[in-house]
Amino acid sequence: MAGSRTHSLYHRCSDRASSLPRGSARRHPKAPRGGPRPPARTPADHALRELTVLSRALFGTPDEGEILRLAMDHIAAAGPYRAEAGYLKVGGDLVPSPRNGQMHALAVGRRVRELAGQDGPVTVPGRLWGRALGLRGLEGLHGYLVVTSRSRPTEAERSLLATLVRHTAAALSVAFAHRRRREDALELHRLRDERTALQRQLIYVVAELGYQRAVHALMADVAASSGGEEAITRALHRLTGLPALVEDRFGRLRSWTGPSRPHPYPEPDPVRQDEMLHAVARQAGPVRIKDRLITLVRRHGEILGVLALVDARDEADEHTVLALEHAAASLALELTHLRNLAEVELRLRRELVDDLLAGTDEASAYARSEAVGHDLHRSHYIVVVQWPNRTADDSFAQTVGRAASAVGMRSLLTRRSDHVVLVADDRPHARALYEALARETGTRSGTIGVSAPCDSLDDIPHHYQEAQRALEVRRHSRERYGTTFFDELGLYRILGPGNDYRELETFVQEWLGQLIDYDSRHHATLVETLSRYFDCGGNYDETAESLAIHRSTLRYRLQRIRDISGNDLANVEDRLNLQVATRVWKIVLGGPG
Repeated sequence: MAGSRTHSLYHRCSDRASSLPRGSARRHPKAPRGGPRPPARTPADHALRELTVLSRALFGTPDEGEILRLAMDHIAAAGPYRAEAGYLKVGGDLVPSPRNGQMHALAVGRRVRELAGQDGPVTVPGRLWGRALGLRGLEGLHGYLVVTSRSRPTEAERSLLATLVRHTAAALSVAFAHRRRREDALELHRLRDERTALQRQLIYVVAELGYQRAVHALMADVAASSGGEEAITRALHRLTGLPALVEDRFGRLRSWTGPSRPHPYPEPDPVRQDEMLHAVARQAGPVRIKDRLITLVRRHGEILGVLALVDARDEADEHTVLALEHAAASLALELTHLRNLAEVELRLRRELVDDLLAGTDEASAYARSEAVGHDLHRSHYIVVVQWPNRTADDSFAQTVGRAASAVGMRSLLTRRSDHVVLVADDRPHARALYEALARETGTRSGTIGVSAPCDSLDDIPHHYQEAQRALEVRRHSRERYGTTFFDELGLYRILGPGNDYRELETFVQEWLGQLIDYDSRHHATLVETLSRYFDCGGNYDETAESLAIHRSTLRYRLQRIRDISGNDLANVEDRLNLQVATRVWKIVLGGPG
């Protein structure tokens, strides 16, 4: 079966010979007509004939793997041989042929690699003779043929085998050379394509650089002209032909150049605005959202505003994106400059408020207030704002300032460790500021305290304490969140922080001392129970529910309060003094602590 391929090749050569004119194929070329017949072919002649046919097939095959397979399949043409294995050198490694047997593959492969390019004996069980024969060309080793035989080959058979190996190696050299030429031709074609692409890219880069320089020069002129946001949107509209606009980070329009401006401009939705900002911030470069191409204007990661082009027909190309990015860079410088000015003014305002709250001379205060555009000659109110879930940092102070401006409050602002202070030139609306801050912060868990009207700068520190008092009373009331005015506190105004704490402590000790001592010794909560009872207006059900106890437990505690304190809750005088004492104990003296 190993020689079937060679026989078929031989028969094809015979078929080609049979196509010659009749009689010529059977006549020896040197024999005269009617002369003696040529001598019969010997087995050696037959083997040479088969090797010749195989050689033609080898040199006619362009694939190295196919050449090795032909040699292995027709090794019997050279003698009593069997091809045990074949290897091709690929990338410095010997790759086994798919025709290799599995029985002795590991041992044969290890032996071939040990030979390191040299010919050498190979031992295969059941075969008397075995050799690994290198397939070498001018370029070096192409691979190996591993051949075995049941008997030792004769000199003639060895010679035929060597001939087959040389022809196989030569065919591999030719195939390798053809492959290299193909690869070289492909590489040359690739290099030509790459050169053409680089030339086109160079032309494009030169054009792009020219456009970039033009855009950069235009934006630089805009920045130098101090035209502000309007000048930037005008330049961007001129470059792109699309309507250009600037919004602040909250979605409010600051500038629009071009047609189709909405009237009125849509009121921003805070939730959707934050979602949009986060979506754009996650992407690199401008982002398309509906009919707008949007980019963020930032300074050190902080979002200062939004620059956008209205592109309803999706006409924006890379030049549009480039112009938008350059405009955003110029706008960032403009908004940063405005922010720096605002921060300077804010710092001056805060320093003025800090001095007013601590006490300062009127002449200096009036001069400084005029410098920041605020009239201190009017009657003022001190407003204290506290939102427990928000730290009283610069960000929250800015939020309070925006909310105050939104409801028409003209004020100066500063901040303390846990609250923000406003000096407002008019009495705030009972709910407007609170509602505006609830919208800005997204939560209603905040408290605002407002002082009585202040007609003198010297009284501002005292009225600041009034605002704090109003806030504290609100925080410890049943409805902790909202706005409280000091001049509406009634009885609680006498419990302000300006009163003598020793007298207040004496008053509390007189009316609650026995209960406080009892609570301390027995780890009880009789004073807190009494305070909650008064907060609920003497309603048993509400008090029990607020304390999370049963009604009978509440009745027992109230009886213990009567027994220990000796006071009668039904007596109007005792009830009033006890209620005031619990308020002082809870609000002014700090409660159980």
